[in-house]
Amino acid sequence: MIDTTMNTTGAGTGASGDGVAQNGMSVPQDMFIRLLVAQVRNQDPLEPKDPSEFVSQLATLSQTEALQTLVSQNNGTAAMLDSMQVLSLGGQVGNTVAVRTSQVSIEGKPVSGSFVLDASTQTAAVVLTGADGNKHRVELGPRSAGPVDFTVDPAALGLPDGKYTIAVDAGEGITPPGIDVRGVLTGIRLSPTGGVQMKVTGIGEVTPADVTGFFGRETASSSNG
Repeated sequence: MIDTTMNTTGAGTGASGDGVAQNGMSVPQDMFIRLLVAQVRNQDPLEPKDPSEFVSQLATLSQTEALQTLVSQNNGTAAMLDSMQVLSLGGQVGNTVAVRTSQVSIEGKPVSGSFVLDASTQTAAVVLTGADGNKHRVELGPRSAGPVDFTVDPAALGLPDGKYTIAVDAGEGITPPGIDVRGVLTGIRLSPTGGVQMKVTGIGEVTPADVTGFFGRETASSSNG
């Protein structure tokens, strides 16, 4: 009699195409309840299970569903924030930005950037290393502690186009600071794997977290100078 009742109930609460049982519960929840009911009905009357065990099982189900809901909400929120970030950053396309990077792409034009020294030095230099391993130094001379601007002229150094690593040589005993390179923001897109990608001239694709400053749109005089 019990088996017949359970089979009839199972047929009447089958899952619909959208993963929800006909009684309004999700398929995992509906299956869990049916199994729990069967467990209660088929327990030994002379040795019934501790009711706290059933309560614990129900609590586990509730916690699991709550976590699944939270993950789903977080994924939706992250996607919405990424879309909003694309919209807000879209207005910056065409403007000059500073990007914290250790790589640059030489394309025949000067590359400008800056770094911050923690202490004064007599031998500050920017060092570019090509794919062939050759190092090219831009000597900056003595510098006081604080921000230092620099410009790399590929023609003056005889640098062929290509990718280079860029670093600061601040002298012995001074930790090399990070470098912020300037370029023009030319595009923004959503990455297929999540997050926002920004394309910057002379650098390539970076994330918003790599951007350290916005400097507006270059004027004709500054771009020609």
